Amino acid sequence: MTALNELDRKVSPRLISRADDLRQLNLSSANDLPPAPEALPQACAGEIERLYKALDLVRPDTNPRTAELLECGKRKMGQKLIEEASEVAFEGLRHRVRGVVRESADLIYHLVVLWRECGVLPEEVFEEMRERASALGIAEKLPKPTKS
Repeated sequence: MTALNELDRKVSPRLISRADDLRQLNLSSANDLPPAPEALPQACAGEIERLYKALDLVRPDTNPRTAELLECGKRKMGQKLIEEASEVAFEGLRHRVRGVVRESADLIYHLVVLWRECGVLPEEVFEEMRERASALGIAEKLPKPTKS
């Protein structure tokens, strides 16, 4: 028997026991909740829409960093989005709540900038989220198609 199999034999009963304990608590999951009428609270959606509209008013003298980003194109915008997403993840791994908040704001900012560059309206994204919530009980990632 390999060391991995031996370890599995030792760990599995403990995991099963803990899973049974959790089931006895009768906790609900996100899928047990009724679908929300809107994917995001109105205040959150409004903030994203405000940012989206404000991007039309950006000038180099008032918002130099945003103006520069808007001139760089989709490639740079995509790179910044990836960078911010990784920073959110790292802050989460380090259990830094304030860092997660700050980096999440940066991530949403860069996401909205990319939406605008691609011609995607915030309402389109929110509608997709509502459709997923209606179909799946939560606006989660769509299931992968089954292979034939």
